[in-house]
Amino acid sequence: MGREPEFVTLIAPVKGWRAVNFRELWAYRDLLMLMAWRDITVRYKQTILGPVWVILQPFLTMVVFSILFGRLARIPSNGMPYPIFSFAALVPWGFFATSLMHASNSLVAGASLVKKVYFPRLIVPVSCIGSALVDFFITSIVLAGIMAWYDVTPNRNVVLIPALLFLAAMASLGAGLWLSALNVRFRDVRLTVPFLVQLWFFLSPIAYPSGLVPEPWRTFYGMNPMVTVIEGFRWALLGGSMVSWKMATLSVVTALIVLVSGLYVFRRMEVAFADVV
Repeated sequence: MGREPEFVTLIAPVKGWRAVNFRELWAYRDLLMLMAWRDITVRYKQTILGPVWVILQPFLTMVVFSILFGRLARIPSNGMPYPIFSFAALVPWGFFATSLMHASNSLVAGASLVKKVYFPRLIVPVSCIGSALVDFFITSIVLAGIMAWYDVTPNRNVVLIPALLFLAAMASLGAGLWLSALNVRFRDVRLTVPFLVQLWFFLSPIAYPSGLVPEPWRTFYGMNPMVTVIEGFRWALLGGSMVSWKMATLSVVTALIVLVSGLYVFRRMEVAFADVV
């Protein structure tokens, strides 16, 4: 009997730009789900309150905003109770901020795995989107409870929330790809991420409606994809006025540019990840 033929798979780095291999990503979908689940379990390991932090952080932020901005500063809330107004913004913002912060540090945090085993490196930051989705669903349940407390029923446009969530995922993944790739080479990037997220927070209509932004600045303001996500989230749930089509289009275009450029930079620098990280 002859020897069985040996099949060898040669894995070699590719220089320059290479398109994303979605078939390869699909083949590693089990690893993607495992990494997302690992991120959830590790995040709350050895904590006293555990997953309760997912609810406690936005809820306490809502309470502080309701006192400072709702009662003292009397910032308009588009005719809605201010707690619902602010919490309806904190739910999609929490998804965006969580996925962005974890994606930006994902390659460095998973350095031991990146060095040892081959798999599509794109899975590492993408898995952070999956773990942030769990937090989103938990806080959405709390939002439903707050709406029931104030006897507010969801608007029929609630069916558009998945599209708005997809826009937030595009923006967070695009920025996360940029930051995660740069963080491998320049470790001080991780120190700037909390400041960047905090700045992005105040540049988004969370504590205030976007209508307070003067007209000459509306175009630049619309370049922030979270403006359309947050205002669209409120509109889909509570009704009222939606952002203009001009601002919405600008937000979508900006998110696409950030995502495509992030993919380009990530794939360009991917060859050196295992050596540098």
